[in-house]
Amino acid sequence: MLNFPQIDPIALSLGPVKIHWYGLMYLIGFAAVWFLGQKRAEQPWSPIKPEAIEDLVTYGAFGVILGGRIGYILFYNFEGFLSNPLILFKIWQGGMSFHGGMLGVFIAMWLFAKKQQCSMLQLTDIIAPLAPIGLGAGRIGNFINSELWGRPTDVPWAMIFPTGGPLARHPSQLYEAFLEGVVLFAILWVYSSKPRPVMATTGMALFFYGCFRFFVEFFRMPDVQLGYLALDWVTMGQILSTPMIIIGAALFYFAHTTARKQESE
Repeated sequence: MLNFPQIDPIALSLGPVKIHWYGLMYLIGFAAVWFLGQKRAEQPWSPIKPEAIEDLVTYGAFGVILGGRIGYILFYNFEGFLSNPLILFKIWQGGMSFHGGMLGVFIAMWLFAKKQQCSMLQLTDIIAPLAPIGLGAGRIGNFINSELWGRPTDVPWAMIFPTGGPLARHPSQLYEAFLEGVVLFAILWVYSSKPRPVMATTGMALFFYGCFRFFVEFFRMPDVQLGYLALDWVTMGQILSTPMIIIGAALFYFAHTTARKQESE
């Protein structure tokens, strides 16, 4: 069993202002999209110019934060919202949903695409390979906060989390940081380094994230207010990831099928 590293969730205190590691992880994600997005926007097949990346990051940031919070309330704590609607605004109490944030980003990219006179999927093809950096950083933030820990286990790398009771648990946040961050970034960055059919990269991102998240849910504790939703093992994360897998595979298939038909004409 490994010892949980006692890391102060507050990275920096400036008088009454406290900067948390989790918040810094969001900044890392947005900075990565801005920096690497500049590089990708320089490619001749990019639908936007490098100078538009700053606005794209701004739109995406609003989509992530608003979508993530609203998604958490709708998917994971709707009963609490019905009893006290003000919890929607109590972000300091925690509660962000990846799937909600993803939907928020799609809406933001749809709005930004209209401004740039291109398609939404062209934009999501640009940002999809960059998003895993923020996803991985966010999971590191969850680990530092000792939240979203895994199920009890006796594997050699199990940990006793300060907020997880006396049982040793899977460090599932680190599993997600590796799969959804490192592995997903490598797959998408290499694949998208050459011109690809529109929506192929987006489809691949949805498919692999959905698969990785569905898999890690077997090691992660479900949200206490929901528990298992079916068969004593199905979680909300798996239910929300299943459409991602299906839609992602469909987008990838149709992207390449359409490209082949156009080449043969």
